[in-house]
Amino acid sequence: MSIDLDKPLETAAPDVRDRADVRRQVRLVVVFAVVAALLTFFLVDIDDFGIRYSLAERITKDDLPKDFDAHGLLLGCLVLVVVALGLAAANLVPRNGWALVLFVLVGVAFLAGFIIWNFTDQAGSGAGRVFFNPMPEAIRRSTPIILGALAGVLCERAGVINIAIEGQFIAGAFFASVASSLAYSAEAGLVGGVLAGVFIAALLGVFAMKYHVNQVVLGVVLVAFAGGLTSFFLSQIPDDPDVRKYLNAPLILDRIEIPGLSDIPVVGLTFFDQNVLVYLMYLSIIVVSFLLYQTRWGLRVRSVGEHPKAADTVGIKVTRVRWQAVLLGGVFAGLGGAYFTVGSNGTFDNGVTANYGFIALAAVIMGRWHPIGATAAALFFGFMLTLEVQLSTLGRVPSEFISAMPYLATVIAVAGFVGRVRPPAADGEPYVKS
Repeated sequence: MSIDLDKPLETAAPDVRDRADVRRQVRLVVVFAVVAALLTFFLVDIDDFGIRYSLAERITKDDLPKDFDAHGLLLGCLVLVVVALGLAAANLVPRNGWALVLFVLVGVAFLAGFIIWNFTDQAGSGAGRVFFNPMPEAIRRSTPIILGALAGVLCERAGVINIAIEGQFIAGAFFASVASSLAYSAEAGLVGGVLAGVFIAALLGVFAMKYHVNQVVLGVVLVAFAGGLTSFFLSQIPDDPDVRKYLNAPLILDRIEIPGLSDIPVVGLTFFDQNVLVYLMYLSIIVVSFLLYQTRWGLRVRSVGEHPKAADTVGIKVTRVRWQAVLLGGVFAGLGGAYFTVGSNGTFDNGVTANYGFIALAAVIMGRWHPIGATAAALFFGFMLTLEVQLSTLGRVPSEFISAMPYLATVIAVAGFVGRVRPPAADGEPYVKS
């Protein structure tokens, strides 16, 4: 027997899948199966699929509610999720952008089914069972979250953790109210909110960059500081209406219809019939995205957040750039705080910000420290907050669960759908020039 030494040896490579790939498949199958089971339950549980809806925010003689049979829509949602489940079971879910599209479609299908289940089989009639267009209110509720998230993106891209967004909201809301009341101008309230947001940002910068205080602890302390300070100031305002009107009776920003655009069905009401703060939010998204990814300054911000020592060696002033990013973030966070008084409620009161600052922080993480991603996450949270208001009147689900639903969605979104994300490498690390 002879052996051909020139012929390569044939070895049978075992077909072993990566454990991470197996875990991903199992996780997707379980999640999609649960969603499919819930949609099946909704489909079986509903007796009358009729829904009354309106594309407006309220019932008027020009916008009367219409009837809609939701059986086909709910069935379509179930089919879509079953298809996704089949793809997951066959391990055919791609790992590129199409996977994100699939996840979004499954999430939308579940939300649609949940809304249909809540609004069907409602006894009686009237405005309580009408499903109104939630998007205009979702845009308004998203406004402070988006502005706060942009502030967080700017700070953390530069390497400074900003847990204090909620504190900037509180201070911004209070001083916007005071400024507007004193000047008898809603626009002056925006200036007051910005100054307050920059003040808290300056405190963050001083203690984080000059004294190297732990930035997570510092953020929590600044939130408590802003809450305590504004609560004290609020308690010092007399109840006398003649005095109170000069300190805590702000004007509210008027809605401005954009000529032509506001007449577009659904889209016009959603995006182009809002107050000036919402329009500033649109502009802020463009400005922050352009600054971070299209300018030399943005490149410097990202470099000091990733590798400050390397940035220093090429002549970039690390501390100066971080200061600029933190203070600019304070402008956006202050505008976000102003929303809670001159942008919506008017009078300032304790707890008026409702922890939106922490939701903005979650949007930063869910958006992977990118202004567009953070904006998309903030819009999701704003939609959930709006949905809470509409569902709380129906009684299908206990009101306590409905109240917790936006925050539960925040936890699920951040923990379950973000996956392994990587913050800027030097995020939270003080820089000492050697």
